[in-house]
Amino acid sequence: MEVRMDGRTAYADRARGVPGLSIPITPRNPPADARRAGAGTPRAAARLITIRAEKAPRWVNCKTGDMADHTPRTTPGSSASVHPAEGPMTAITVDDVRAADKMLSGVSRATTMEGSRYLSGLVGSPVHLKCENLQRTGSFKIRGAYVRIAGLSAQERAAGVVAASAGNHAQGVALAASLLGVRSTVFMPVGAPLPKVAATREYGAEVRLHGQVVDETLAAAQEYARETGAVFIHPFDHPDIIAGQGTVGLEILEQCPEVRTIVVGIGGGGLAAGVALAVKALRPDVKVVGVQAAGAACYPPSLAAGRPVAIEGLSTMADGIKVGRPGEVTFAMVERLVDEVRTVTEGQLSSALLLCLERAKQVVEPAGASPVAALLADPESFEGPVVAVLSGGNVDPLLLQRILRHGMAAGGRYLSLRLRLTDRPGALATLLGVLSEADANVLDVGHVRTDPRLGLTEVEVELHLETQGPAHCDEVRAALHGAGYVVAE
Repeated sequence: MEVRMDGRTAYADRARGVPGLSIPITPRNPPADARRAGAGTPRAAARLITIRAEKAPRWVNCKTGDMADHTPRTTPGSSASVHPAEGPMTAITVDDVRAADKMLSGVSRATTMEGSRYLSGLVGSPVHLKCENLQRTGSFKIRGAYVRIAGLSAQERAAGVVAASAGNHAQGVALAASLLGVRSTVFMPVGAPLPKVAATREYGAEVRLHGQVVDETLAAAQEYARETGAVFIHPFDHPDIIAGQGTVGLEILEQCPEVRTIVVGIGGGGLAAGVALAVKALRPDVKVVGVQAAGAACYPPSLAAGRPVAIEGLSTMADGIKVGRPGEVTFAMVERLVDEVRTVTEGQLSSALLLCLERAKQVVEPAGASPVAALLADPESFEGPVVAVLSGGNVDPLLLQRILRHGMAAGGRYLSLRLRLTDRPGALATLLGVLSEADANVLDVGHVRTDPRLGLTEVEVELHLETQGPAHCDEVRAALHGAGYVVAE
């Protein structure tokens, strides 16, 4: 696979127009749950993913009723198959995703697809939002968790299941296990948001708080699995998890058959791998773009190295995609099936979350807003129609408050200024009058009188203002300059 790194994007070879594609996966260290899997989940350490493309040249546009040509475009020089590695093989096919879809009937929701006029205007083509934030438990995670637990043998179910998560996976496992009558234990970090801890308990899981970071929580959950015999439910790196998440891809093709590009957030890669598996089998012409937070982007260096690479110093508000190392199974699938992986900044994430709330009326967590952030960052680079997957909406209210402030600041909705006044009665009132005339809303005023840099009769005033956007910020500055004030920012 050819990989090009430019600091923002890692490009992978496209698997387009391939009549049959076999992908070997040989994990260096197979997950513990895969090694223990019994008759209910016959998964071997080495796996072969077989993607069978189906002839689907034309569909009716679901919006206009017109026929749209979707004949697969063959990439010159593409190979029909990749020779499998030696060892036992287990095939993951689109039929597994279809079977998962049937299994999830009456369990998960076929979430809605909402059009976005604002994003469509930026991209120059229709943009639709796949609202997995409206899924049961507030994210797509219920899909994979239910399929994984439903596939356990009777003996494994009797031993119970255990998981580690700071939020979405915890709730998905808790609800899935409860629906299937399986005992579940979920380890969560000590600092996990209280609403997520409470929701996980309410879904039926025993919650144990352990560790300050997810890695410590994960180690505790795996130790619990070894001691008790409970089956560890990995958040992304298992074929059943991937098949369950792939049902999102089936729904996208059904709801928007004219789609040309699907944009999806990537953490460990379970959702992106599943969506790409389903979509490339049925519509190899559709481009799948993955998005990671720049402060927790493990896939670009891994794609460059050709193997999963662990990164350190993760820093992002998008805890749903804050993963330090790709999975063995998911990496092999993303490497071969996902066309492109992009990264987005914290400012772009907060702006995207704010846009989802203001324009689309969707409450979305930062990880769920990552595809929208990618669209905002470079809208003209996406071929439409585009579907952006809003993967989750489980955001802590306190974090949401901070993110909204950050997003409004990034969008030019806040303005912070410092200026000096003569320390006399009425000087501040005069200043506030100028701001009132400029329609600026004063959020906070700070007075400094003791700075040695100030003159004997001077006072420094620090202002925090709410504005209507970047253009209004310029108008406020111009009004202050026009009134004779010297402004510093």
